Amino acid sequence: MEISVIKIGGNVIDHPEKSIEFLKAFAGFPGNKILVHGGGVLASRIGKSLGITPQMVDGRRITDEKTLEVVTMVYAGLINKQLVAQLQAYGQNAIGMTGADGNVIRSVKRPVGIIDYGFVGDVVEVNTQFLTALADQQVAPVICAITHDKNGQLLNTNADTIASTIATSLARYHTVNLYFCFDRAGVLMDEEKEDSLIPLINEDIYEELRRENVIHSGMIPKLENAFAALHQGVSNVWLGLPENLQLAAKGKNAGTIIRSQKYDLY
Repeated sequence: MEISVIKIGGNVIDHPEKSIEFLKAFAGFPGNKILVHGGGVLASRIGKSLGITPQMVDGRRITDEKTLEVVTMVYAGLINKQLVAQLQAYGQNAIGMTGADGNVIRSVKRPVGIIDYGFVGDVVEVNTQFLTALADQQVAPVICAITHDKNGQLLNTNADTIASTIATSLARYHTVNLYFCFDRAGVLMDEEKEDSLIPLINEDIYEELRRENVIHSGMIPKLENAFAALHQGVSNVWLGLPENLQLAAKGKNAGTIIRSQKYDLY
């Protein structure tokens, strides 16, 4: 079985016109698919309206008790159900869930180190049997960035990490492609210039670009998750604009392709 794991962020969620176009494309995307979403921009906006100031470190959110309540309401409630309802309207049967639903993603609370991330989860187990059963029925899971520890505690979990871990877990049994859709044409040499796209990146190039601060903040976990996925059996990893997703699926040069070190870029 071939499965595509597709992650979207605020560039789709926060713009109704882009959301409509993306979800139409997702509904028509060939084969079995899983949609993973965050919603950090909206969560931050709603949190601020409630007097909760977001705290971020290297693109990752510090999640205290009040912040956990906000992200759970926004990710698992408002955003998740809106996405599912829209997909149903476009003919794609879908089911919205957190990691707790169907025990699909179990995490552990991140240990306190130099930084205390609070109620943030690190994924330890994916229920691949459950996800495969949904694929067999042509039902697309729509999974938000909330997991659980199987002891009753919900945990905020990086959506890129969720997408990557789902992909690597399924790759043990299926052919899996991983797509990260965000608000850039791909990885850029200059984030102010869309025409500075880097079409291919391997680990040496990534480390060099990170040292030069070309790659920083939220792009760091995206690329780290991409390389981790490739090392664990995922066939292809792509980053780019959601409107270019269909082109990427056809092998067109429409984003950044991530390669592990064993592949020559040229």
